[in-house]
Amino acid sequence: MAPPKEDIATKTRQRPTPGLWATAPSPAIVVDRAGTVVDLNPAADALLGGVRPGTTLPEAVPAWLTRAHEETVVPPAGPDGAAVLPAFRGRIGARSFEAHPVPHRDGDTVWWLVDDTGRQRVEEELATERERTVLLAEASNTLLSSLNTDRCMQVTAQLASRHLAEAAVVVLPPSGRKLPLAYAVEGGSAVRATVTADPAQVPGLSEALQGFPPVPSRWIDPASLPGWLLPEGFVGTVGSAAVTPLPGHGVPAGVLVLLRGTGSTEFNENEEMLARLFAARAGAALSAARLYAEQSDITRTLMRDLLPPPLNRVNGVEFAGGYQPAAARDRVGGDFYDVHPGGTPEDASLAVLGDVCGKGLDAAVLTGKIRNTLQALTPMAGDHERMLRLLNGALLTSHHTRFATLVLASVRREESRVRLRLTSAGHPAPLVIRNDGRVEEIDTQGTLVGALPHIETRTVETDLLPGETCLLYTDGVTEARGGPLGDEMFGEERLMRAVAECVGMPGAAVVERVQMLASQWLHDGRHDDMALVAITAPQTTHLSAVDGHTRGRYTG
Repeated sequence: MAPPKEDIATKTRQRPTPGLWATAPSPAIVVDRAGTVVDLNPAADALLGGVRPGTTLPEAVPAWLTRAHEETVVPPAGPDGAAVLPAFRGRIGARSFEAHPVPHRDGDTVWWLVDDTGRQRVEEELATERERTVLLAEASNTLLSSLNTDRCMQVTAQLASRHLAEAAVVVLPPSGRKLPLAYAVEGGSAVRATVTADPAQVPGLSEALQGFPPVPSRWIDPASLPGWLLPEGFVGTVGSAAVTPLPGHGVPAGVLVLLRGTGSTEFNENEEMLARLFAARAGAALSAARLYAEQSDITRTLMRDLLPPPLNRVNGVEFAGGYQPAAARDRVGGDFYDVHPGGTPEDASLAVLGDVCGKGLDAAVLTGKIRNTLQALTPMAGDHERMLRLLNGALLTSHHTRFATLVLASVRREESRVRLRLTSAGHPAPLVIRNDGRVEEIDTQGTLVGALPHIETRTVETDLLPGETCLLYTDGVTEARGGPLGDEMFGEERLMRAVAECVGMPGAAVVERVQMLASQWLHDGRHDDMALVAITAPQTTHLSAVDGHTRGRYTG
């Protein structure tokens, strides 16, 4: 029930002068304790349209402002002005307002409405941009932390389904008719799969896989999507779909497909732009992971030929080898060894151990060339000097400017003993561990290869009795720096003492012990490549005759 007109008139006479209300730039409404509009200025009249004094507040303003008035306890206005009260926010039509209550002396409340539509829009845009920045930063940090293709696919699908859509599917370029996929629903764990399907079934998918720009989501009919594109766990019907290419380094890395249900809003232009920004980061990560995988495959293939081979028994002689590159990150270097069996068990085998000047990949490349050249020269292994001359000529005509030291060992089993022919080309002399504990240094000498037009060599022959071992090694062992002060070389004398303790040990144990002692000497210090080859005459085993009395035969 509206208050009597005389009460309204009385209250109106108590309000500020009409001139002040008329000049106020913001809408203002005066409301009494009962929730009745007592007065309003022209700006409020224009905003609310047709509200007159005496109208109840629920009839005049939106519900949010009515609730604000009911919840606000306004103290009487003091002589120094109005008390500061909390503001309320809501919409009137298409605009956003802040409502500020101001107490009046007679207990009424003046509600000032401040249009903050522009500020609200800026805050919403700022919040959206902040969320976008967080997503893109998370995508960059997470995706670029892995160089595994499957992992990148799964992380891309998971992040996209958490921030951009209800479900996401990552499709890589096909291999024949097989499409590698990864999909996730609502930020859950991603699933890897491979399907046999035609990308042309999805509008824009074939084009996106070739790197063409994305098709607007409004052009895609969700009902036309094939079943293989709908992730397991996606509930309901697809209401909107977006297909975005994943740009790689010059070639397409794949496609990101975003799906939303019928109960969700369709993709708008800003969301499609965000999806493209996200896809650019995901595409770069996928492309880097794929490039890394390809290079790893190439490196693995090349390493098979560059790494020293495993050694075992050849033509009745025990061979053992050990190799340690200069840096833990390098798998190959400048030290190498090989054993080339003879054509028949009676023929001599050729053992080669060498050291190319330098270390790392450059040295490994020349190592591969030397090994291949020596393998081709194996038929003339009976003439070490000729082999080394031909190898020296091949290196001098190469574009490489490095040189190498080598030691060649022709090895033949002769009944219970092993006959050795040893030739050094600028390499440390081989060591022979005798059964009586002596360590004999084989006096073979020669010129290193790849440095001078002519080389000279000296070949020495020696025999190994059963259980004796000949050790070939590179200077990375003797020149290993370490010890108590960290700068003392391991040295030849220390090596001689170490191998003297290996009497009667198998060749593999000799190699392992020398490597262990050198590593302990180094601690964590820097060192050159180290390689060792042990050639051991097998112990003979005597078998008794059947009657237990007559002399038996031996086997090796």
